[in-house]
Formats: sequence, structure tokens, C-alpha cells
Amino acid sequence: MKKLNFERPIIKKLNVGPSHKFGLKTEFEPLTHIDEISVKDMLSEYGSPLFIISEKSIRKTYAEAKRAFETRYPKVQFAWSYKTNYLNAVCNVFHKEGSWAEVVSRFEYDKAVDNGVDGNKIIFNGPEKTEDDLNLAVENGSLIHIDHFDELYTLIEIAQKHKKKPKVAIRVNMDTGIYPMWDRFGFNYENGEAWEAVNRIMMSNKLDLVGLHTHIGTFIMTASAYAIAASKLADLAVNLRRKYNHNLNYIDIGGGFASRNTLKGSYLLGIDTSPAFDDYAEAITTSLINSQLDPENMPMLILETGRALIDDAGSLAGTVIANKKLSDGRHATIVNFGVNLLFTAFWYEHKITPAQEFSQHSETTSLFGPLCMNIDQIRESIYLPALKKGDNVVVSRIGAYNMTQWMQFITLRPNVVMIDTKQNVHVIRQNETNKDITGLESVPEHLKLK
Repeated sequence: MKKLNFERPIIKKLNVGPSHKFGLKTEFEPLTHIDEISVKDMLSEYGSPLFIISEKSIRKTYAEAKRAFETRYPKVQFAWSYKTNYLNAVCNVFHKEGSWAEVVSRFEYDKAVDNGVDGNKIIFNGPEKTEDDLNLAVENGSLIHIDHFDELYTLIEIAQKHKKKPKVAIRVNMDTGIYPMWDRFGFNYENGEAWEAVNRIMMSNKLDLVGLHTHIGTFIMTASAYAIAASKLADLAVNLRRKYNHNLNYIDIGGGFASRNTLKGSYLLGIDTSPAFDDYAEAITTSLINSQLDPENMPMLILETGRALIDDAGSLAGTVIANKKLSDGRHATIVNFGVNLLFTAFWYEHKITPAQEFSQHSETTSLFGPLCMNIDQIRESIYLPALKKGDNVVVSRIGAYNMTQWMQFITLRPNVVMIDTKQNVHVIRQNETNKDITGLESVPEHLKLK
């Protein structure tokens, strides 16, 4: 006879009042496989915790976004946002799909070049670009998005040393009804600063103004905000043509599309409330098509979508360390990954699923990581089946920002694997060792112990 797994006893308060909108019992389905590969097998081979990325999911999501925009607008180009996830294997999946690179630092710029991206397919954003950075970008024919007047004047000075005009756009911030308004980047539309920047570029005759760019915020849940942004950029482009008879090559609407994650404090799940790619595409393209832009010279529409393209493709699998009772009687479960690896736990109610079969006995649980920090809380309150030491769990939709904002704090960062479209598993970033960290350190001779 097969030995049954031990289940600790649970005392659960019965609710004899009216049922809530989801009924009386929450049903769970274990997440035992990702892309047909066993989670437990991967943890056994590559260690726990473990980041898992699905190439199949990346390509599927990218195809959905591309279809949504290309069926509504004649010229569309995606540019992968490196800061969202700059692991080379991830970036190259997007580049293989036809995406350009969008970078915000020299570090990211060099990664894009090393990945084989042509210089003229790199968009260089960000408020800090050194003269050396700008010279390199000009030499490579990259698209430089100017963030402030100091950068504009520096570029005009640099342009005199080059035989070709730097290809530039200006970043525009504006009121789209989103609060708080992102007005620290670029030139403001409402106070006329953006139009002044356009005039200074055109009057200088040293720079080639090829585009306009905006990035209105992050995790934008209202597609209509993008309609306002697209309309205002179109107005700038129309005025530019009227005054200088100059057509732009592109309008870059930036990123900020929401993924299907659930924000903390939300009553409804993100999968039910986040706009679809079709919603964003409809809002943006309708504004451009209905504007006064010349229909014979419509600018290319560039999208720097990051989070919405990669979140679903990433998972973090780990192991239960222990269970305990808190002082107020709440049950707590401790797992072997913390907010140093799952930075987005600070603003998402991540979906967390057991990776093995279990009974239907469930309870409200606080989920903590292993760090010696009181803030290391993955979920303040989550309804989970009874988990015991050694059980495995999977956190879903963590592909965005967790592998760029992770911290080497108290513990070392683990392996990252990618499951390709043929169900082969590849290590795309090896786990860290002490030598990876201490190799950059040096100790003065008088402080050495041996």
C-alpha cells in the first residue's frame, strides 16, 4: 500500500454567513510543469530557487502585440526595452523576431552592440549620456533621444566634429490624465518647451530631427491615455511640417503597457482588468490616423513595450523552508527566495502556485522569504493549501524587472534557465559564487588575517 503524505492538522474558522462572489471554496490546480518540463526535475538539476523563462511564451506574446498594431497601422516597429530584462538570450529572442533595441545607458548600449544589433537599430534613451556615449552613438548612426537642453547643446557641438548629422528625436512629457505625471524626463508639451526644442534643432541645421518620443508612465491601465499622447505628438509633427516643410520618420510612443499581474490593493485580478494589446493599439493608431498627419507620409510607429511582452514568460520556482505561527495567530510559510530576487513583490500580488499535488484543505497564509529583514514578505496574505518543508512553489509572471533589479543581498543569485520551443532547457545565466562577488574586492595588507 502506498504511504500517504503527512498533513499537519488545520483549525479553520467556518464562515456561516453569505458566500462571497467567488463561492465558498477556492480550488487550486498545481503547476507541476512549464512548457511540458517538470518543475521538480528542473529544481533538482539546476538548484532551488530557479528562474525559468519560456521562449515559447515570449514569441507568442510578441506575435499577439505585433498583430494588434500591424492590422491597424501601416508601419510598425517594436524596440525591445533592455532595462526590462537584459539577459542576452532574452534580448536575442526579441531581436530574432525583428525587434530593435531600446537602451537607457552605455552599459545597455554596449550589450545591444555585442548582441549583434546594428547601430541604426538602437534607440538611445535616458537622461545621462556622456560625450563619449554620444560620439559613439553618432558614429554608429544610432537614434539619439534628447532628454534636456544641455544634451541638445552638447550634441550640436559634437555634430560639428562629424561628417554626418546625428539622427535625433526629442523626448516629450505631457499631461495625459495619468497621475502622477511623468514630467522629469524630456521637454514639456503644455508649457511650449517641446516646441522650443524642435525649433532650436531645426534652426541649428546641425542635427537631423527624425522622430518624436514619449513615455507617459508605467503600468498604464487606461488605454485612452495613449490616445492623448499620440494626438499631441501628431500635433507637434504637423506643426513641424507646416513651419519647416519637414517630415518625421517616426513617432515613438514608448512603453508602459500593463501586464496581466495584479497590483497591490486591486479588488479584481489583473487578467480581468489590464487592457489587451488590441485596446492599446486601437487607442494609439486611431489618434494617429485621425490626426492632420499627411496620409502620404505617415510616420513609422515605434513601440518600446517591455513588461507586457515578457512578464508572462518568466517564473520563479522555489522551496518551502518552514512553517510557523506569528504573534497574532496568523500562519506563516517561509520559502527560499526573497524580495532580493523578487523585487516586484513590493507592488504586485503575484500568483503563487504549489508545484505538487495536494489536498483541498487551505488556509490564509503570510508568505516570507529567507532574508533577515522584516520587509522580506512575498505575500502579506494568500489563500494556499497546507505546505510542508521541502514542498515546491512557483511564482508566475515575473519576467519583467526581476532579473535587472535583483540584488546580491545576503544570498547569491541563482541559475536562470530558458526552455526553448523544442522543450530543451538551457542555462542562460549561471548561479553566482563567492568568487564572483569577492573577485572585485581588495583588502589592504594590514587587514589581512592570513
